[in-house]
Amino acid sequence: MSGCLCLPRYKKAPNGTPSPPPPASAAEAEAAAAAAATKPSIDSSSSPSLLTNNHPPPSKMDAAVDRLKDGFAKFKTEFYDKKPELFEPLKAGQAPKYMVFSCADSRVCPSVTMGLEPGEAFTVRNIANMVPAYCKIKHAGVGSAIEYAVCALKVELIVVIGHSRCGGIKALLSLKDGAPDSFHFVEDWVRTGFPAKKKVQTEHASLPFDDQCAILEKEAVNQSLENLKTYPFVKEGIANGTLKLVGGHYDFVSGNLDLWEP
Repeated sequence: MSGCLCLPRYKKAPNGTPSPPPPASAAEAEAAAAAAATKPSIDSSSSPSLLTNNHPPPSKMDAAVDRLKDGFAKFKTEFYDKKPELFEPLKAGQAPKYMVFSCADSRVCPSVTMGLEPGEAFTVRNIANMVPAYCKIKHAGVGSAIEYAVCALKVELIVVIGHSRCGGIKALLSLKDGAPDSFHFVEDWVRTGFPAKKKVQTEHASLPFDDQCAILEKEAVNQSLENLKTYPFVKEGIANGTLKLVGGHYDFVSGNLDLWEP
């Protein structure tokens, strides 16, 4: 018996093109029909993008991107184009008077709450608006921002602003000794405010948790102000009278802003 797999030969039609293969047997036709039934079909009514060039309906993420585009268009026409006296000098460089540490919380944008315009504030935002103590091994992002603001930009005022109902402060006060962390970074970062937490727990142990949080929101600011003094260039600026530190707390529930000097 030969092992050759031969293909059927088609007879050529008079015009030179091959004629169609002979009709399949009843058994072959039945097998082909069964195989076709198992293949997934494409419903053009449910998946028009597979058959046409139509784009799928916009998603929520597309709408979010469009919101940014629309927001910039409004800023460009209503603010940027109307205030050339503000933006033209900024093209040459910046000379901010303030350095502001604020929380990354979306409800507490410092430029909005204090009416700061572009060019006025060199801003750092992070979880719970914390400033760690000077360390060349850790937290280089914060340290480099402080160094650049003080040494290169010559800011006159460093402001650390806490706020009401801060999730980072709540996380700090909720930490239990020996308990595993729930996040990769959050718990380790908020432990920056551990001395402030211990002070509040010692001095206000009888108060409810939420009241302790409200106190810790301000006490953590005070600790950050003390930590700022561990940076040699900050300490030097304070001693020379060229730099001042200020603490703040924005209560977006009552709409109040408190400012104080350490």
